[in-house]
Amino acid sequence: MAHLIRHKLSNKLTNAAHTVSNKSQAKVSGVFARLGFQAATDEEGVGFAECDDLDYDYRHGMQMDVLQGEEEGGQLEGEGELDGDSHYQRDGTGRGPSSLKTGGSLDEDKPQITTWEAGWNVTNAIQGMFVLGLPYAILHGGYLGLFLIIFAAVVCCYTGKILIACLYEDNEDGIKVRVRDSYVDIANACCAPRFPALGGHVVNVAQIIELVMTCILYVVVSGNLMVNSFPGFPISQKAWSVLATVALLPCAFLKNLKAVSKFSLLCTVAHFIINILVIAYCLSRARDWAWDKVKFYIDVKKFPISIGIIVFSYTSQIFLPSLEGNMQKPSEFHCMMEWTHIAACVLKGLFALVAYLTWADATKEVITDNLPSTIRAVVNLFLVSKALLSYPLPFFAAVEVLEKSFFQDGGRAIFPDCYGPNGQLKSWGLGLRIGLVVFTLLMAVFVPHFALLMGLTGSLTGAGLCFLLPSLFHLKLQWRNLLWHHVFFDVAIFVIGGICAISGFIHSVEGLIEAYRYNIHD
Repeated sequence: MAHLIRHKLSNKLTNAAHTVSNKSQAKVSGVFARLGFQAATDEEGVGFAECDDLDYDYRHGMQMDVLQGEEEGGQLEGEGELDGDSHYQRDGTGRGPSSLKTGGSLDEDKPQITTWEAGWNVTNAIQGMFVLGLPYAILHGGYLGLFLIIFAAVVCCYTGKILIACLYEDNEDGIKVRVRDSYVDIANACCAPRFPALGGHVVNVAQIIELVMTCILYVVVSGNLMVNSFPGFPISQKAWSVLATVALLPCAFLKNLKAVSKFSLLCTVAHFIINILVIAYCLSRARDWAWDKVKFYIDVKKFPISIGIIVFSYTSQIFLPSLEGNMQKPSEFHCMMEWTHIAACVLKGLFALVAYLTWADATKEVITDNLPSTIRAVVNLFLVSKALLSYPLPFFAAVEVLEKSFFQDGGRAIFPDCYGPNGQLKSWGLGLRIGLVVFTLLMAVFVPHFALLMGLTGSLTGAGLCFLLPSLFHLKLQWRNLLWHHVFFDVAIFVIGGICAISGFIHSVEGLIEAYRYNIHD
């Protein structure tokens, strides 16, 4: 005991001697030193594939690292014991508290991922099949549309970084420690102490809307692709959507995503083949490219819809906290975000420009519909397969958020648990899942407009989750550490994002009303 007391007093004296110099160095080094992350701890699973764990942590807010005794005190490597705030902060270098599971055991065996694996997850999120709507954005935006593809990549990369910065706070020694685990934790921290759960509810609602709308878009694009692949068949787009939904009904029985995660590679291969075929066909018609059709003017009425389409194609912020927490080297998160978004920007810009130059004013909402009938059928079948294989991921994520919020919220849920004592899904719980599948079908049948729905979703939730909330949370939580140009960037992103979101939402709704009123199919 005497040895422990002497050791603790020695550490306190050492920490006190270096506190001023450490804080001064942090001030001089600027924001980059302040954002230097420590090694990650065992966090939630990665992306949608582990969304059940992610949403469990969402429901339970911040995970506090309460020290049980002096022997269990969290220590920084080479820095000694932490005092004061260390009793509620989770050190970024030591082994933090793992996510507490339903059974009460700690999940300490989750493997961490490399920087390349993290980059692969982000790439899959921002390079999905929704890039097929980008040439349609160029149709209504011209060169400004290309600029927005670049601008959105820069802004989404920046907001992803500042969102992760909001997970960390300085301890009394000026060292960054991770005190939050998820987007919802950040939102709750911003609304505390008056409304400690309000921010989390807002983020969860936005997340559910985006996930459900993504499912609807998969059904819409499946029906659209099939009716354009086989125009001679006496089957309408609505009927094809119904058939696609029948194939998706088994999703209601999913207990986890292990059964479908193995199909993710097939989705990536299919998407790669699709892009190669489209670009190869466009290059074969390079002599006929309509450069004169790419203008600097914009369609004032339809261009805001294009903004939503572009923003929606970059959405990945929802799972970035989980991703960064699972990285072996979180200090490489910034570098990973930069090269993934640079690659996405280049590929999206080239794909959108080449496709638009090939078909010019005849460019359709889904660019593969412009292909000749022989190639179109093959490409569209690949696309339909990818859409059907991709549907379970956002569907299961939406189900998990709804179940944790309304049925399993630590005894505070509105409705009784939809699972039995042995983990068996109750019949009415299965009915709710089937009802969600049917809801996506009904929306796809009554609103079968891919580009308009994509623009609406991007304007409503994409801009909020990618532009508005990260910049607002960064200003709120990191205000004392921000330099003037970071404040300027955050305010500018919030203002521009708000204008784009409002205008895009209004024009998307007007476009849907017009399409519904005049029975416009394209």
